[in-house]
Amino acid sequence: MPDFSDLVAQAIKPTMNRAEREAVYGVVRQAVLRLREREGMAPDDPRLAIQHHLVEETIRDVEADIARFEAMRKLDAALAAQTLAHNDGGSGRRR
Repeated sequence: MPDFSDLVAQAIKPTMNRAEREAVYGVVRQAVLRLREREGMAPDDPRLAIQHHLVEETIRDVEADIARFEAMRKLDAALAAQTLAHNDGGSGRRR
């Protein structure tokens, strides 16, 4: 499943909104179901549970990465604004 995780991560971009990402996740889930059917896995096959877990875990990991990316972007923007305000406001001060 490592290749699967890479494919999902490459299909999702941080600039996508939640609805767009959910659409991609839906396609991924459907593809996994089609693979199960093609392989002829029985509904009680224990591999189905681990496969489902790995799919959902990958989605959670991608969402966590996006949240970290967005948080860092906001922190960088806040720091830049704070630095600019400090430099502009402090130019007339005595030291």
